[in-house]
Amino acid sequence: MTKRHTDGATDWARVARQLGLKPNAIQRRHFLGLVVAAATASCAGPASDDHEMDTASPDPGPLPDVPLPELTSDPFTLGVASGDPLDDSVILWTRLAPKPLEGGGMPTESAPVLWEVAADPAMTQVVQAGYVLAHPELAHSVHVDAQGLEPDTWYWYRFTIGNYVSPVGRTRTLPTADASVGELKIAAAACQAWKDGYYTAYHHLAQEDVDVVFFLGDYIYESGAGGPVRDHNSNTVYSLDEYRNRYGLYKEDLDLQAAHARFPWVVTWDDHEVANNYAGDVADQSSPIDFLSRRANAYQAYYEHMPIRVLPPDGPDLGLYRAFRFGDLATFYVLDGRQYRSDQPCGDKTGDPACEEMKDPTQQMLGEGQEAWLLNGLGKSQTVWNVLAQQTVMTNVDFGGAFLNFDQWDGYPVARQRLINFLNENAIDNVVALTGDIHSYGVGTINEIVTDTDSPVRLTEFVVSSITSTAYALNQLQDFIEYAIATMPQVLFFDVTKRGYVRCTITPDMWRTELRSVDSVLEPTSDIQTIASFELDRASTDSGPIQIDDA
Repeated sequence: MTKRHTDGATDWARVARQLGLKPNAIQRRHFLGLVVAAATASCAGPASDDHEMDTASPDPGPLPDVPLPELTSDPFTLGVASGDPLDDSVILWTRLAPKPLEGGGMPTESAPVLWEVAADPAMTQVVQAGYVLAHPELAHSVHVDAQGLEPDTWYWYRFTIGNYVSPVGRTRTLPTADASVGELKIAAAACQAWKDGYYTAYHHLAQEDVDVVFFLGDYIYESGAGGPVRDHNSNTVYSLDEYRNRYGLYKEDLDLQAAHARFPWVVTWDDHEVANNYAGDVADQSSPIDFLSRRANAYQAYYEHMPIRVLPPDGPDLGLYRAFRFGDLATFYVLDGRQYRSDQPCGDKTGDPACEEMKDPTQQMLGEGQEAWLLNGLGKSQTVWNVLAQQTVMTNVDFGGAFLNFDQWDGYPVARQRLINFLNENAIDNVVALTGDIHSYGVGTINEIVTDTDSPVRLTEFVVSSITSTAYALNQLQDFIEYAIATMPQVLFFDVTKRGYVRCTITPDMWRTELRSVDSVLEPTSDIQTIASFELDRASTDSGPIQIDDA
């Protein structure tokens, strides 16, 4: 394997090509100069004795020409993470935060951090290394684009500053676009309200044999409410410092850290990273500050704490939607169903019947730009499967129009039918949606005509339950919902009582989804089991998935 020094700077033109964007559109953007840097100096101080770099390792280059901050405690309290892999690189993340609930506890100067990527977990075969500056403007977080890696390969990585060495994380690259991929294993998770329980599920997820984790939204919750086992660290958050401290609370959890350190993650957000049920520039609750100012604070903190391959936010705007191709097997379209959507129709009064506003032909769930990008990708895709990693339920569960959740795709029927019409017109029958949001497990199908379940299936949806978040409203209506669901043939499975994640095994012939549920989130440890499994035959996707007996 080629060994070379790199400063971790991102080649945005290359990224643009791999994501299906115009390179010039990214090259014209100003990268702020805050994410990666390499300079010269010799003031960083030695690493600990057990961290001598192997003599065959690549030269990381000169130390940045900034003073080493005085650190009296471990700055790696939030662990490490990786994400957004390509076939030759992956984003490596950490944040220096000795006091993560008190603004981080770092000096207001930039700090030099050594990063290393190795071919072995003992970090003796280092293949890439370099220095990055952790800037106070980004809460001393770093996003390293570790380039020059081999495709479809596992790697290990770590960070060092002074005498402090981070935990070792594990990550992997994608196969090349022209590779023939026989199997891909993924997990999907969502909705991890700290106040609702322990991250018991992440203890088990960290022991799974998967290639990548997709997180589908609600990484933090903005509320100040207490919970049954632990409380949030403040009242409802609005300011940048408050959002940063809330991420510090969540990311201190050791089970969450273990799951991040074990696999690369691909993440998107939903509403609670900002405010409940917000739509574009509209919030459904009062705020002591202007909503777009609040959104800018939330987006900034999100960027600072996620291992994402995107440009830093520009005020209240952050370009999050992107795509990842796993050889000839699957393309994953990671969607943003919050930033560009129209306001929910009918006053967003969940439970009310439909209103005329829902027929508005201009309504948007994804926004014109993102929708065009998605349809273009689906139309040109050459992979066996196309996957939508997204937030809110797409399957029609409007109870015959008598009971609606306007925050889901049911509230945006025109936008949903536009997507299905495109699949119909282009004979695309290989689309699977992975969805979060409703704190329940579900399996559903979307037909050529969404309201006509006798037409062929165009899209299969697997809804992952929450890691911890309780489905309060659904729990109150559990008996009614179970009765009503039985009358809807497009809903194949529904469980509001269980917490956990889904595990999927994808091959050219079959998609298998297992619903993995822990016994309890009210205890730090708990057993886990598969409560249901479904298989979708690639040769008969228009019939939808079937439930299988694991026994």
